[in-house]
Amino acid sequence: MAFEVGTGGARRIRPVMNVTPLVDVVLVLLIIFMVITPLLSKQFSTNVPLQEKPDTPPPPPGGPVPAVLSLDREGRIHLNDTQVDDTDFDARIARVMAGQAEPVLFFTADDAVPHGRVVEVMDRARGHGARRIAVLAEAP
Repeated sequence: MAFEVGTGGARRIRPVMNVTPLVDVVLVLLIIFMVITPLLSKQFSTNVPLQEKPDTPPPPPGGPVPAVLSLDREGRIHLNDTQVDDTDFDARIARVMAGQAEPVLFFTADDAVPHGRVVEVMDRARGHGARRIAVLAEAP
């Protein structure tokens, strides 16, 4: 609080409001909010499944069989429950993916298979036509 001393005959002290500390506090708060505001807007993207319309008929029962690629405990490759040799795998997966309108491959692996082997097989499958690989949480 500041005081104003007049030059008049009666020496009275009049209180005057000092706004300098108030302005300092307001400016500091303004700077803090300007810095924090851009940090509050976080964005993330999600893929929401499309709603199926009830008037569309279900696909016929004799439709295409989905391709399921699995690795057993020893790291052997199985394509739709048929064991495939490593040397024949590239040609087989290319044939299966070429026969599908939407090249989706369902993939599952045993927990005991090393991570490097899993990534190798998935990479080879993607290189030979599997554009989407859906990882199965449970065995089909």
